[in-house]
Amino acid sequence: MLLIGGVLPSLSPQNLTVATTGASGAIFLRQLLLAVERDERVQTVNFIASDSALRVMAEELGLKGRSNLVGRLLENPGGRASRKIQIQSNADIGANVASGSYPAGAMVVIPCSVGTLARIANGIAAQLIERAADVSLKEKRPLVLCVRETPLNKIHIRNMYRAADAGATVFPLIPALYNRPASVEVMAREFAYRVLAHIGLPQPDAYRWKG
Repeated sequence: MLLIGGVLPSLSPQNLTVATTGASGAIFLRQLLLAVERDERVQTVNFIASDSALRVMAEELGLKGRSNLVGRLLENPGGRASRKIQIQSNADIGANVASGSYPAGAMVVIPCSVGTLARIANGIAAQLIERAADVSLKEKRPLVLCVRETPLNKIHIRNMYRAADAGATVFPLIPALYNRPASVEVMAREFAYRVLAHIGLPQPDAYRWKG
């Protein structure tokens, strides 16, 4: 069985925390949210976007502001909201996911900036994203950090080690090409599928290498 950060995950977590930060790669976030929106095993998603992430989404996806953000990310007609994906303010340190008593099954940060990585790795939890990640580590729940940066300096590498040593899975935002993706969207979707499979949510239409 697959171990995540030394922790055996549930077969299909029903309650997810998904966070996004100020690193390039908003298309990967979109594909992950699209997948969990249609996955009937997932009942609740608490979604947190940092202020820097909003800027990235505006520049990369043309999505400006927080109004109807999830509906626009999911490309719902008229920006219709999701009943499953609920937005949490990154400034709300008292939100549900800030407590270990809240039954979050797993957390994914996609993309994860090296600044967010540094705060998580060093226990600096002044805002909700880092606090929710800290809770995941202390409660020994799966935490996946899709780090996006290149080249990596020694500080980044040390922080990845610290995060992994504390129980997180460092899952660099490096898409596969061996499946010959026909578009950027397909490439991003397959990466999102790999992340979801890693936390116990394999997707039925994911590409699988046959050798």
